[in-house]
Formats: sequence, structure tokens, C-alpha cells
Amino acid sequence: MAEGWLFLLRWFHFLAGITWIGLLYYFNFVQTPFFASAEPAVRTGMIAGGLVSRALWWFRWGAMITFITGWLYILHVLFAKWGGLQPFFSQSYGWAIFIGGILGSLMWFNVWFVIWPAQQVVMASATQVSKGGQAIPEAAARGQRAGFASRTNTLLSIPMLFFMGAASHFAFFQPTARPAKITMMVIFAVILAVMEWNALVGTAGPGKKLLGSLKGTFWGGFILTAILCIALKLVFR
Repeated sequence: MAEGWLFLLRWFHFLAGITWIGLLYYFNFVQTPFFASAEPAVRTGMIAGGLVSRALWWFRWGAMITFITGWLYILHVLFAKWGGLQPFFSQSYGWAIFIGGILGSLMWFNVWFVIWPAQQVVMASATQVSKGGQAIPEAAARGQRAGFASRTNTLLSIPMLFFMGAASHFAFFQPTARPAKITMMVIFAVILAVMEWNALVGTAGPGKKLLGSLKGTFWGGFILTAILCIALKLVFR
């Protein structure tokens, strides 16, 4: 019974995750570059015509189901299978799946509390323009904020997917004493805080340059993965 429940959780987690990340990549690899070079009337028509709202519906609910099923799976494994935090964080699987889960949770937060609210303003503005009205003044700034958060999620998806896969297939470190675990938690929290701060306010400087292109976003994702891997190896040596 328990194994069947876990299988269903993982199955729906995979299905929802593919939907979510697939649309994340569509927005960043296809739609955003297209909108950047499209005529304003074409861009407005696609937004007001419902294409973007439909894609965002699947996008945000894919994120929600991925988030719920992922944490249900982790909590089941943590308490029902291994019996608590101590055994969970005493092996590389626990740390890898935890890091992947927290990265995914931050991405979920960005979808629901940064990207979606901002895109609602952008879509409302485009609808008003398509009907001959005036654009909402804050729409451009909110659209930029949504774009930064979306690029941040694309960057975070690279280490997130690495650690999700590494949990079962690449045990490259072994957790040690409690002080080392606390140190790793602090390092991880600081890194995430910096990344999220840049997503929310990074409209200038290195953060803007990093997320201003897909190339920079890709490099940032791979570098962040390397930083986390190196930190784990150094702290848990």
C-alpha cells in the first residue's frame, strides 16, 4: 500500500513537473525572445487574445501540483520510512532531495507570488489597449519584475534538477557531524537569499547582466550547481 502511494506521488510529481518546467522554458526560450522583436500590435493581440493566460494557467497549476506532491513524498520518506530528521540528514540522499526540494519551493513561490500577480497586471493592461484604452502605468515595471523572476527560476531549475537526479543516482558526499550540517544549512540559506533578492530587486548591476540573456542565465545555473556541490564536499569532508 505504502509503495503504491509513493509511486503515485512520484508519477504525478513528474507529470506536473514536466508541465511546469516545460512551460517555464517555453516562456524564456520562445515567447520572451519573440515578444522582444514582435510588433506591439502582435504582442498585444497574443496577450489579450488569451494565449498567455492559458499558458499561465497550466504553468502555475503545474507548479502547485509539483510542489504539493513533492513535499508529500519528502515528508513520507522523512517520517514514515526513515523515522525523522536525524537519519534523513545523515545520508547524501536526504541532503540532495532536500536541496532540490527547497530550490523547487523557491521557484514555486516566485510563480505564485511574483510572476503571476505581475502578469495579471500586464494582461489587464494589454486588454485595455486592445479595446482602445490606455495602458496601465505600472504594467511595464511589473512585466520586467516577472521576467526577472522567471529568468531566476530558469537559473534555479538547473541545480534543482541536478540534485533531484543526484539523490538516487550520484552519492558524491557523506554528511558528517552536526556542526557541519548547520554550516551547510547557513551557506545554503545565504545563497538562496542572494538569488531571491536579485530576482526581486536586481534591476541594475551584475544581477541584471546575468539574467539579461539566456547565456548568462545558463552559466549562472551551472555555476550555482558547482558552488553547491563544492560547498557540500568541503563542509562534509
